[in-house]
Amino acid sequence: MTDPVPFRPLSPGTQPAYDVPGYLGTRKRYPTQALHPMPATITETTGPRFSERLFPPSIDLTRNTSRQPALGERIIVAGTITDEDDRPVPHTMVEIWQANAAGRYDHAGDQHEAPLDPNFHGAGRVFTDAEGRYRFLTIRPGAYPWPNHRNAWRPNHIHFSFFGPAFATRLVTQMYFPGDPLLASDPIFNAVPDERARDRLIAAFDLDVTEPDWALGFRFDVVLRGRSATPMEA
Repeated sequence: MTDPVPFRPLSPGTQPAYDVPGYLGTRKRYPTQALHPMPATITETTGPRFSERLFPPSIDLTRNTSRQPALGERIIVAGTITDEDDRPVPHTMVEIWQANAAGRYDHAGDQHEAPLDPNFHGAGRVFTDAEGRYRFLTIRPGAYPWPNHRNAWRPNHIHFSFFGPAFATRLVTQMYFPGDPLLASDPIFNAVPDERARDRLIAAFDLDVTEPDWALGFRFDVVLRGRSATPMEA
């Protein structure tokens, strides 16, 4: 039996604050009183279990039940999920959701005047293998306007959700693309004060992940805890 891994607290500035002045939505959501700890019980820490049998993977977001291909640039996103000691985290359910190539979500709440793609719903689910690796096929999401400030646009991004053994262990983050000019002005991306930590939210182009004549590849490795943890939404 191996020795337990010592707890390594997060370094200051590597995770987003509850209140980010430039991100107006946090004004309505951030706690104004001291947080009250609520110890998790066995119900929150042991269930439900997520498995491929109960939650079938959907690793190809470019085709839905119509079997017609989605519009836009195909991309492959792959990576490894590890803990702070670089140990793989196997059999983890990873959920993905995103806008389509025109920058619109397939959701009733999105009334952006960009076209919907009937062949793209923008949601998928994968599980990491025994080595903590995941991979899925999708299209590059488009940028879209949002009412945070004058002429505000969200950079191209994909939402990620990671589930441990129970709902209480869920972590959520966003993956961005290299070289996006909108990153400099995006208050959500810049809610992470530490530049090196912000860079962990940007995927890297990877020629080894790229498939010839088919799709460009991007690598997005995720660290779930420790001083090198990927920034997660508060």
